[in-house]
Amino acid sequence: MGTAQLQGSLWGARTRDYANIVEGFMQPVYERVLTEVGVGTGIKLLDVGCGPGLAAQLAAKRGAQVSGLDAAEASLEIARERTPEGDFRAGEMEDLPWPDNAFDVVTGFNAFQYAADLVNALREARRVARPQGRVAMVIWGRMEDCEIAATIAAVSKLLPPPPPGAGGPFALSAPGRVEALLQQAGLAPLTSGEVDCTLEFPDLEMAVRGHMSAGPQVAAAQRVGDEAVRQAVAESLAPFRLNGRGYYQRNRFRYVIAAA
Repeated sequence: MGTAQLQGSLWGARTRDYANIVEGFMQPVYERVLTEVGVGTGIKLLDVGCGPGLAAQLAAKRGAQVSGLDAAEASLEIARERTPEGDFRAGEMEDLPWPDNAFDVVTGFNAFQYAADLVNALREARRVARPQGRVAMVIWGRMEDCEIAATIAAVSKLLPPPPPGAGGPFALSAPGRVEALLQQAGLAPLTSGEVDCTLEFPDLEMAVRGHMSAGPQVAAAQRVGDEAVRQAVAESLAPFRLNGRGYYQRNRFRYVIAAA
């Protein structure tokens, strides 16, 4: 099974919950990056790993002509509903189905690291970007700045150990790591920054549903069953209940913008 097929089956399993409950909390980092790369009227943008397409929708509202690639057809269905004029396709990040120099901006919001070969995925992003176009890569910030790390750790205990050398969600968070990968792919890092995004849920049921929509939780549920994963997620959320009124996990994302 290829990377896209595997990731698509996981992230597409509960994509409506992801789109309706979780994705909106990413909007601050979407908006920051779209502003930094100058997305506006007439800009041609490709979002790699676009998921249900909120970032593409926000770009389209700014006047951009948007395209998106994702592994999950279920996610692309939502992206097309949100932005009917967009060009959304399924495929592998390392083999983008667009010609050279097709886009002014290529973004990857917490996406490129899911490629089988991350550097080749970035080379493809460079290929489809016009000369001096912008490529933006967004990842989780440092583990100590991400309260979702508690939930990730709880679910990881239900999954097989990762292969030797495989990095976790925070493997690229160290300063300079993303810049080095971009340079390997022939891109020139220009600017970087961090954006805080807080997961906010009104109650435990909604919090668990939101977290259960993520690919790793789906993989864990396939291995040990839904109930075991729900219990692990619920227990991990206990420290983040505030004043008995909801659950809040504060997180930080890091972005690097490079020139093609």
